[in-house]
Amino acid sequence: MTRNLRYLLSMIIVILAGIYFYLSCCSECGNQMVDSDTEAAKEEIVPPKEPDATSYPFSLKDGDYAFEVQDNFNFNLSSASFLTPLSDNVGNGIESLKSYLSENADKVINITGLYKGGETNNTAFPNLGLARANQVKNYFVSKGISSAQTNTFGRLMDDFLPLDNTLLGPITYEIGTQAEDAGNQLKALYDEIKANPLVLYFNTGEAAINLTPEQREKVAKITKYLDKMDGAACNVVGHTDNTGSRTTNIRLGLERADFAMAYLIKNGISASKINSSSKGPDSPIATNATEEGRSKNRRTVVTLN
Repeated sequence: MTRNLRYLLSMIIVILAGIYFYLSCCSECGNQMVDSDTEAAKEEIVPPKEPDATSYPFSLKDGDYAFEVQDNFNFNLSSASFLTPLSDNVGNGIESLKSYLSENADKVINITGLYKGGETNNTAFPNLGLARANQVKNYFVSKGISSAQTNTFGRLMDDFLPLDNTLLGPITYEIGTQAEDAGNQLKALYDEIKANPLVLYFNTGEAAINLTPEQREKVAKITKYLDKMDGAACNVVGHTDNTGSRTTNIRLGLERADFAMAYLIKNGISASKINSSSKGPDSPIATNATEEGRSKNRRTVVTLN
């Protein structure tokens, strides 16, 4: 073997050794760098934290008087009925409020119910917030708090976050002072209701109906007046057209009046404050010779006594 050939073979061996070393060492280093980058990327990807559900406490404040616990009335979405049982903490808060209001006759408790825009309102009130506040007010009254010392309101709060299907404490409280012209306000409310009573219209032979937003507003005003005025009551009178016998229509008119009465009771008006009766076809407000006239006569009128 010549010197040149040996030199050439030596060069080839050195080159092959270098390639082997690079492939075995540097490629492993590269893999380690890739793995390191992958692990770093995994550490950087943190799933977003779910926001906490909204929760309002049972909180009462007025000067030196204060009471607060983290429990409150809770409601399912699209429901005006609070969940039971209530906690002992809420019960203690109601007793504390009862004592404070009885010692301060000029004070009132303003109850505001919160609701979300996407909820379904199947109540007689304009919105679920007011319906929820009314349910809480009725519970306060059942525990001895005077309805004359309560005011109810509803407020839209779309950013209220539920816990699963439950709203935690969508009720807020504020203690205020009786308005100086409260008597005049009640008189004005009475005059408004008497001049523009709640009228429900029915299809032929039917005794059920869904309320319009305007009718729900009137229910809220009637409820407010009955709460504030001792001895006040509302009259629910059913009417029909003259189709069929008078006996049948008297019964149908009473069914319509009873439907309205049951609807009002379901939505928090005491049965003792409602008088129901029927005049059947005896008091038409339009001619029975046309369908348009008969449709106006098929009605139930709710007004104050």
